[in-house]
Amino acid sequence: MLKKILIALAAIVVVFVVVVAMQPSEFRVVRTATISAPAPGVFAQVNDFHKWEAWSPWAKLDPAAKTTFEGPPAGTGAIFRWAGNKEIGEGSMTITESRPNELIRFNLEFLKPMAGNSTAEFTFKPEGNQTGVMWSMTGKNNFIAKAMCLFMNMDQMVGGQFEKGLAAMKSIVEAAPGQ
Repeated sequence: MLKKILIALAAIVVVFVVVVAMQPSEFRVVRTATISAPAPGVFAQVNDFHKWEAWSPWAKLDPAAKTTFEGPPAGTGAIFRWAGNKEIGEGSMTITESRPNELIRFNLEFLKPMAGNSTAEFTFKPEGNQTGVMWSMTGKNNFIAKAMCLFMNMDQMVGGQFEKGLAAMKSIVEAAPGQ
C-alpha cells in the first residue's frame, strides 16, 4: 500500500514538473492608452523618475517606501531605486534608452520578493492633438516563475497596474495648463 502511494506521489510530481516545464519561457504584458495632449508632455512624465510618484500605481501601494535617485535627473542613465512593503518589494529601474517623444526603455531589476530582470518600454505615437502611449514589459520565466504562472495570471496582475498607471498619467497630463 505504501509503495502504491509513493508511486502515485512520484507520478504527480513528474506530471507537475512536465506541466511547469511546458509553460512559456518568456512573458510580455502590454497596455495602451490615448492621452489628449502632445507627445512632449506625456514623454516628460515617464522620462523623469521624479514625476512617477504622481501616477505610478506602485507608489500608491506603499507611500512609505524608501526611494532614491541616481545618475542624471532624467533620460538615459537615470536610476530609480525602491525598497518597500511586500506589495512592491525592492528593486531598481535604469533608463537604458530615451528618444524624445518616441521611446523610453528601461531595465527593471527586482531583488525582493523574488529576484528577476525585465525590460519595460513606453512608446509614444502622436495622433493629431493626442498621443498614443504603449507600456510594455518583457522578461524570462524561470522554473519558479513558470510554476507561479499556473496559479496567478501575470498579464492580469501587472496589466491591471499598467492600466491604473496610464489612467493616472492621463489625468495628470490632461489637467496640466496648456493641454
